[in-house]
Amino acid sequence: MKTIYTLSKIKTSVLLAILFVTATNVKSQSCSPQGNPAVYGSNNIWRAYVYQGINFNSYRGYVEEGNTSSPDFNQSFGGNQVSYATNGCPAYTDTFSVRYRLTKTFASGNYEITVGGDDGYRLSIDGGNTWVINRWQDQGYQTTTVNLALNGTYNLVLEYYERFGANRVSFSLVAVCMGNGDPTTYGTGDSWIGYLYQGRNFNAYKGFITRGTANAIFDENFGTPNGIFATSNCSITTQNFSARFRLRRNFVPGTYVFTVGGDDGYRLSLDGGNTWVINRWFDQSYSITSVTLNLSGTYDMVLEFYENGGDNRLSFNMSSTALPIVLKNWTAQLVSNNRARLSWTAESAVSFDHFLVQRSTDGNTFNNIQKIASNNSSSDISVNYSVQDNNVPAGTVYYRLAMVDLDGSIRYSTIQVITNTTTKGIKVFPTIVESGRIMISSDKSLTGARIEIINMSGQVLQTSRWNGSGLSTPVQLPANTGAGTYLVRVTSENNTNAIQKIIVK
Repeated sequence: MKTIYTLSKIKTSVLLAILFVTATNVKSQSCSPQGNPAVYGSNNIWRAYVYQGINFNSYRGYVEEGNTSSPDFNQSFGGNQVSYATNGCPAYTDTFSVRYRLTKTFASGNYEITVGGDDGYRLSIDGGNTWVINRWQDQGYQTTTVNLALNGTYNLVLEYYERFGANRVSFSLVAVCMGNGDPTTYGTGDSWIGYLYQGRNFNAYKGFITRGTANAIFDENFGTPNGIFATSNCSITTQNFSARFRLRRNFVPGTYVFTVGGDDGYRLSLDGGNTWVINRWFDQSYSITSVTLNLSGTYDMVLEFYENGGDNRLSFNMSSTALPIVLKNWTAQLVSNNRARLSWTAESAVSFDHFLVQRSTDGNTFNNIQKIASNNSSSDISVNYSVQDNNVPAGTVYYRLAMVDLDGSIRYSTIQVITNTTTKGIKVFPTIVESGRIMISSDKSLTGARIEIINMSGQVLQTSRWNGSGLSTPVQLPANTGAGTYLVRVTSENNTNAIQKIIVK
């Protein structure tokens, strides 16, 4: 901690400094400052020019710091309020300043430089024109670290001053491993590119990983807490780190549910990081957040994460409900006793794969009879389809379309019903019903035959049996039969079938 001095102590310190300078000036014939303060050191050895006064007031001489192996040093000038020897005249270690100079050549790479001081310090790599570190203020001992990409020869200037009390200045230089590649590049398809950084504010880029292949879903715990995790270039320590995942993805029109989980902070953007649709950017145990969005087109997805301490985990999940295909003009028509024509129009078939034409003779169990590939190349066009069933069974026949999406999900059309009247002799009348009652007659006995009233969706509304042994029988329609079109199906014990469409007024 920086010592806080009373006014009397400050006056005493100033007086001592004045007396020291006066005493050294008396001996000026034997004390002559050496060196040229404009000259830089070399070969990792700093040339340090020492001044009495905090603003480089009175030049006293120079010293050297560092060695041929490293420019690092940690200097406390022999103590507080003492005489510090230089190549020239000594300096009193209160209210003094030092300017360090070093010309150094750096191989291309990334470097971490840490400077510390009590009191003020600042570092330049361009001869003092600008400062990459600047804490020019009274303070207890503090350190500041900067990461720099360097390549070539630089004139380093480190300036320091001490006002009162304790004094210390330090410098350290470390070559650090940094990641290659462009961290702004997006993954494509369903493969994320995750760029990893040491420091929770995307401080030092270390390299990338990829996640997601067949789909964009992933769940990553980065190895172990406070462990080492490898990237494409450099490893990170899994404490105090951050990651930025990028994916450029095309979404077919639909509704999508995104679920992100993290320990600690996480946030998700669909516009390159300009805005966040999920944002939980704070320290926390693992938690998940979901958002539902209607999307269509290409989006630049950015998923950011940081870990402050303890466990770490990041997960991403996505599910979709594509906009359904629109089916129009779906019809089934009997064109002869054993041939039927099936026709329909399809729109909005963006995520659609194929149709399955299905047939049934009981309205419950359907079998595939044809597979028709989608001809829709765009969501904004209509496509007409027409197929023919050349083996229509006798009696009542039910048709429907199974519509299969690219993801395998299936939806079904309404049911179309036709009657193949290959069996003769059974009549249903009247076909326009106003009294709620119909008659069924036959040219042969149909004792015990099943009689069914069916709506146009294929639902059986009523089942009864042929009464008596005569050749005709009355049938009362269900009391709740509304106006509309219905089918009457007659099935005898020897499989003689007949069906008749009726209209109820």
